[in-house]
Amino acid sequence: MGDPITLEHRGGPDLRVREPSTPRHLDRLSQEVLRLKGELNAVILAHNYQAPEIQDLADYVGDSLGLSQQAAKTEAEVIVFCGVHFMAETAKIINPAKTVILPDRDAGCSLEQSCPAGRLEAFQARNPNFYTIAYINCSAEVKALSDVICTSGNAKKIVEAAPKDRDLLFVPDENLGAWVTEQTNRPMTLWQGNCYAHVEFTHDSIMNIRESHPDAPLVAHPECTKSVRLLADEICSTEKMVGYCKASDARAIIIATESGMLHRLKKECPDKEFIPAPTDSCRCNECKYMKLNTLSKLHACMESREPKLELALDLMARARAPIDRMLELSA
Repeated sequence: MGDPITLEHRGGPDLRVREPSTPRHLDRLSQEVLRLKGELNAVILAHNYQAPEIQDLADYVGDSLGLSQQAAKTEAEVIVFCGVHFMAETAKIINPAKTVILPDRDAGCSLEQSCPAGRLEAFQARNPNFYTIAYINCSAEVKALSDVICTSGNAKKIVEAAPKDRDLLFVPDENLGAWVTEQTNRPMTLWQGNCYAHVEFTHDSIMNIRESHPDAPLVAHPECTKSVRLLADEICSTEKMVGYCKASDARAIIIATESGMLHRLKKECPDKEFIPAPTDSCRCNECKYMKLNTLSKLHACMESREPKLELALDLMARARAPIDRMLELSA
């Protein structure tokens, strides 16, 4: 990966408590998950990109910010995190004394992989005036090197609150960073990383779906490239997509984000049609990491309490400060 690039001049989620279906309506494995949840005094947190059968069992379904907020206030003894590895790490950092387990330890993130802590630390050393804003899609080690964390839902607010006398360094998503720069007019140095799933949406693939559905507005995630964002009617986090779709008068809406989001939207807006934005090679777009989590793995991790998230105490303490700063600014 090359050095970051510099661009010159380029709100809280409404998480819904999920009431799982009564056990007689669920298959045996799902019933077992609910039984284990009670036995463990556990809470199940699921990202919007998780498989429908996992979303339907979760206590809370939401985006990274909302799940962080729920992790911060839960009284459960065990946190079962159905998402990717950095999300479970965040829950552990916020709750160092609690047990945090996840269905698949290998559920990673291309953004996290794009920003190794050692390389970031070396780059920061070039400019002592850097104020580092880290998108939550990064490792605990990167969080520990950062001044504040952000999510796609609160990135604009976090950047606007950054000290005016500091040089802003935004890691690791160059597309989200560029979009925030456009919204705030604050110059930032952008780390060259991206979400592999969101950059698969292209200008041509989005033009084609818009031509097929000329009356349907397009909602895109800010991790998409600028060529896609320019075609969107609304650019927002997954949680804010719910609010936009509820308020829209449109009967059909095109969604340019990971396809797991459509299940949540269909439940929240059953009277509307949601059209998955295609890529050049497929009719919808799935994150291979998010989909590593399955119902059987969810059951297995709760039965064995493994894989379990373990982080060094000093690392958690250093990573906690920028997360707390984000939560305070997002309250």
